[in-house]
Amino acid sequence: MLVACVALPLVGAALTWWLRRGEVGVGAAALALIAAAVLPLGRGDGWWHEVDLAWAPAIRLDFALSVDGVSWPLVVLTALLGLLCCVHNARSGGSPTLTALLLAVQGASTAVFLADNLVLFFIAFEAVLLPMWAVVHRYGIDETRRHAAAKFALFTIAGSLLMATGLFVAAADAGTADLGAIIAGGGVSEGVSLLVFALLALGFAVKAPLWPLHSWLPDAHTAAPTVGSVLLAGVLLKLGTYGLIRVAGGIAPDGAADAAPVLAVLAAAGIVVASLVCLGQGELKRLIAYSSVGHMGFVVLAFATGTEAGVRAALFANLAHGLITPLLFFLAGAVKERTRTGRLAELGGLRVAAPALAGLLGFASLASLGLPGLAGFWGEAFTVYAAAERGGAWFALAAVAAVGAFLTAAYLLRMLKHVSHGAPTAAVAGIGGLSVGEAAVWAPLVAATLALGLAPGPVLDLFATGVL
Repeated sequence: MLVACVALPLVGAALTWWLRRGEVGVGAAALALIAAAVLPLGRGDGWWHEVDLAWAPAIRLDFALSVDGVSWPLVVLTALLGLLCCVHNARSGGSPTLTALLLAVQGASTAVFLADNLVLFFIAFEAVLLPMWAVVHRYGIDETRRHAAAKFALFTIAGSLLMATGLFVAAADAGTADLGAIIAGGGVSEGVSLLVFALLALGFAVKAPLWPLHSWLPDAHTAAPTVGSVLLAGVLLKLGTYGLIRVAGGIAPDGAADAAPVLAVLAAAGIVVASLVCLGQGELKRLIAYSSVGHMGFVVLAFATGTEAGVRAALFANLAHGLITPLLFFLAGAVKERTRTGRLAELGGLRVAAPALAGLLGFASLASLGLPGLAGFWGEAFTVYAAAERGGAWFALAAVAAVGAFLTAAYLLRMLKHVSHGAPTAAVAGIGGLSVGEAAVWAPLVAATLALGLAPGPVLDLFATGVL
C-alpha cells in the first residue's frame, strides 16, 4: 500500500496523458485514496509500515518509504485533494493533460511525505516542481501566469539548493541517509547541527512560505487555475512545513533549539504583516493567498516553541489549513467563474443571488478565522498557549500572535461584507446557484473541517504516536 500510494497517481498520470481521458485520472486518484486510507491497518508502534529497497547504495539512495501518525494524515489529505481536483477538472471539461499534471504533483508530494531516505526525499521534493510549474504556466487564468510560474520556479530552486546542501551535510555527518535512523540516534553532531538546521530551514521556509520569503505565493495563486491553487495551498505548502518539523527538526534538534528565537520572531511578524496586507487587499484569490502566509506563521511559531503542545499545535494547524484554505479557493474559483471578476469592489450581494454559495463561503471564512467548533480554532489557540507557556519574551510573541488572530477575523469579515452583503452588483446579479457536482466535491472538506473542529482529540493523539 505504501508503494501504491505513490505509484497509482504516477501511473494514472501517464495513462491519462496517453489515453487523453480524464476519467482514467479520476479512477487512479480514487484508488490512491483507498490505498492511503487503509494504511493504519495492522500498524505497530513507531513506524506503522516500512519498505526499504536498495537503489543506488554508492550515493546512499534507497527506495525507502515509511508511514506513521505524523505523515499519514498528510498522505490522506494529499490523496483526497488530488481526487477532488481531478473530479473538478473532469466535470468542468478541463484538459486531460491538466489532470495528468495534477496526478504527477500528487504522486511526487506523497513520496515526500513517505520518504525515509534523505536523498529520496530530495528527489521527490524536486519532482513536484515541474508539473506544478506547468499547471501555473500553461493553465493559469491570469495574464501574469508566465511571470508567476517563473517566480515560483526561481524561488523554489534557490531554496532547494540550500536544502540539498543541508541534507548532504547531514548524511555525511551521520554516515547514513536513513531519516528514521538519524532521528533515533539523536540527530547530527552538535558541531554541525545549527548549520544543517539553518540550511534546511531556509529551504523549507521558501516552500512553507515563511515571511519574508513568501512573495512568490500570492502571484502563483492569483495566476493559477482553481485546481492549481487548491494543490498549492493544500499540498505544496505542507511540503515546507512537514520538512521543517519532521526533517529539519528531527535530524538537527540542537540547531532547531538554537535557531528557535529567530524563527519565532519571523513567524510572529509574518502573522501580523500578512493580516495587515489582507486588510487592504482588493482581490479575492490574492487575499486568500496572503492569509496562507499568516496561517503558516502560526505553524512555524508553534514548532519554534519546541514543546510537546507546540509541536502538536503545529501539526494540527498544518492539517486544518490543508482542509480550509482549499475549500476557500474552490469557492473563490466558483465566484470568479460566475462573475468574471475577483475584485471585491465589483462583488456584493452574493447571499441574495446565490445563498448556498454565500453560506459555504461564510462557513469556510469562519473556519479560517478560528471560530471555536471548527478546525481552524485548535491550531491557533494552542499556538498562543504553547508560546505563552514558555514565558519571558515568548509571552510577547504569544500576544503578537493573538493580535494576528484578531486581525485575521477582521479581514475575513471584511471580505464577507464586500462579497456577500448588500444589494447584488452587476457582476453578481443573476449568477447560478450551487450545483450538485460542486456540492459533492466540496462536501468532504466541509465534513472534515467540522469533524476536526468538534473532535480534535483522536488526531492529536495520532500525532503523539509519530516518530519525531
